[in-house]
Amino acid sequence: MAFRPYSPERGFLTRQAFFGLLLAMLIAGAGIVFWLGYRDHGTQAPEGAGPPIDAAQLIERGRYLARVGNCMGCHTEAGGKPYAGGRALATPFGTFYGPNLTPDPEHGLGKWSADDFWRALHRGKAPDGSLLYPAFPYPSYRHVSRQDADALFAYLRSLPAIASPDRPHDLAFPYDQRWLVAVWRAFYFRPGPQETPAEGTSDAWLRGRYLVQGLAHCAECHTPRNRLGALVDSATLAGSLIEGQSWYAPPLTGDRATGLGEWTQQDIVDLLKTGIARRSHAAGPMAEAIRQGFQYADDADLNAMAVYLKSLPPVGTDTAAVAAAAAPAVREAGRKLYGQHCAQCHGENGQGQPPAWPPLAGNISVMAASPDNAIHMVLSGGFAPATAGNPQPHGMPPFGQAMGDEDVAAVVSYIRQSWGNQASAVSLPEVRRVRRAAR
Repeated sequence: MAFRPYSPERGFLTRQAFFGLLLAMLIAGAGIVFWLGYRDHGTQAPEGAGPPIDAAQLIERGRYLARVGNCMGCHTEAGGKPYAGGRALATPFGTFYGPNLTPDPEHGLGKWSADDFWRALHRGKAPDGSLLYPAFPYPSYRHVSRQDADALFAYLRSLPAIASPDRPHDLAFPYDQRWLVAVWRAFYFRPGPQETPAEGTSDAWLRGRYLVQGLAHCAECHTPRNRLGALVDSATLAGSLIEGQSWYAPPLTGDRATGLGEWTQQDIVDLLKTGIARRSHAAGPMAEAIRQGFQYADDADLNAMAVYLKSLPPVGTDTAAVAAAAAPAVREAGRKLYGQHCAQCHGENGQGQPPAWPPLAGNISVMAASPDNAIHMVLSGGFAPATAGNPQPHGMPPFGQAMGDEDVAAVVSYIRQSWGNQASAVSLPEVRRVRRAAR
């Protein structure tokens, strides 16, 4: 008997009619997805510009905002000219390259208008309507006000024009198919204003939220992502491994073991301003953000960010951070290595010698759900960022040549499970992965 699904109006459908109907439904569904991905949400025109402001003041305001947002970080190649693009950003989907933001008419923003720039920040669209990859963090920049967007644009337009062509992204298939960004946006992107705060919220908290969620785009590193690279809204600022870089951005929430629960507001301000605080020092991508950006922020803005971050509730210690104790032999090997190489600076009990050398006891980078940061420091050493508040930072020598993978795993396991620290032991594959990334 032929397959004929039942329809109350027509009885049974023929197989051909049924699959025709199914195909029509699939096409309609795909059309809806693409409409959601390409449409302009909310108002059809950008917000109106703010009240007139002196051009020189607008440019200086933009210079300040560009520093706070560390725009150079993605748009300046190492050793290259400022904002001329070319900086590589490694991701699980391939490598993105920051575009040219100078006012060059062919390769930069020379033909853009202020409205075009605002649309890029708020809607993730180029002037021709094409969709930008969310490696440009417009899911965060959608919170930037029109007034600040105009100031940023004025500053970028004031830079020397550099005729440096953009480098094409090097993405794996199918991520190199830009039209798929529309599908991603349909599920994960909705531009719009920030949520209305509770009545009685302070101006400092509002300013801090604006900076943290918007221009500083803290969530882009400190929030975990799903398999398609979208931020997990239920775990905002709960800490995340920065895929492609093998650095871990710790939680900025109020968790006492792995977050900022034990930090004071001043501790946060100190770290952002100088790169060092009594509980930890900045390293890796955070050190760059401080050196090129946050150290130039005014005290009011840094305090506002600290007020907002201290208001965030704990999200709970990641279970990976309190499991898998090191074997006794590994722990003993780590203890000996620590005494030989580390105790002179960091103390027999991990107390450190602030501000020169940070404590390891209670250090959120040491106790993080991922051991990558501690492994990086043992392998490669490094310095806290050089800032006006700490112009000659003390450094840590690299031990990657002197220590094999087993030694590194042992000493990092030891510091993660000593002096009250309760974090997981370190495996050889974890050390090898970080060693490859550090090359």
